Amino acid sequence: MKTYVSFFKFIFFFLPISLIFLLTGCGKKSEPLSRTGFYFDTFIMVTLYDHQDEALLDECFSLAGTYENMLSKTKENSDVWNINHSNGTPAAVSQDTLALLRASLFYAGLSNGKTDPTVGPVTELWDFSGSSPASLPDQADLEKALSHVGYEGIIIEGNEVSLADPDAGIDLGFIAKGYIADRIKDYLVSQGVTSATINLGGNVLTIGSRPDGSPFRIGIQKPFSPGGDIALVLPVTDLSVVSSGTYERYFELDNTIYHHILDTKTGYPVQNNLFQVTILSRSSMDGDALSTTCFLLGLEEGMKLIESMEDTEALFFTSDGNIHSSSGLKDIVP
Repeated sequence: MKTYVSFFKFIFFFLPISLIFLLTGCGKKSEPLSRTGFYFDTFIMVTLYDHQDEALLDECFSLAGTYENMLSKTKENSDVWNINHSNGTPAAVSQDTLALLRASLFYAGLSNGKTDPTVGPVTELWDFSGSSPASLPDQADLEKALSHVGYEGIIIEGNEVSLADPDAGIDLGFIAKGYIADRIKDYLVSQGVTSATINLGGNVLTIGSRPDGSPFRIGIQKPFSPGGDIALVLPVTDLSVVSSGTYERYFELDNTIYHHILDTKTGYPVQNNLFQVTILSRSSMDGDALSTTCFLLGLEEGMKLIESMEDTEALFFTSDGNIHSSSGLKDIVP
């Protein structure tokens, strides 16, 4: 059983727009070195607690830009864009893209296709940005898009990737930010950093603990709380905390909430009485993928999966207001 103990004066808040704000405590001897930027259609922040080297942050944000240009489905000539626009012919990609694709296929198989990296044609039909009036996709368009979803059609040969169905489309949004966070952590650790936080739009990865040895504290928002109330606080050391929830990106139409976590069988937002799933894990990539996968699996099957995995814990927030925790968090959750 894993344990997460002690407390920290910095609290990260998961907010509906997937931003995390840092509140500083009093009496600190020195301020941490922090920088924010906008990548992957969200704000990101890297904070160093034991270094005051701006060059480290320069490289972190350079890495963020590199991976965005590599993995974004909307950036022309990215690896994912090239695969999706190759009309079924093989496209050469980087080793990072290959690793991420293989990981996405693992989770697709683990969930029997509930999580599927080829869901791109379906996600393109939904607009959760708020930039246009709320509307539902045309049913005929949705059925056509669903006919192109099938992770078994991703073909990897050497360093080349192709789609058996030329009209399929890869979308790695459920796993990419976690992978990138892990790579930024790898870089910082290689440079001797032992106390830091990496926040990619709500995916939080901690390096070590705060300089005095006490863990970071991460506040998890109560879903749909109008005041952004905190449901509970998790003290963590050298761990990733990732949440997926219905309140992150959604719109309301005719008194019905439509959120961004889509059922790969119907093309509509999954309905299973879950509001949010939060994953604690060593790898942020795994946490990112599992938060979506477990949400799609539902409380019973999702919890069963988590209990079968080492060094991984989860919180399931249900629509009745209850929080269901995996065995390693029983002493933390009220």
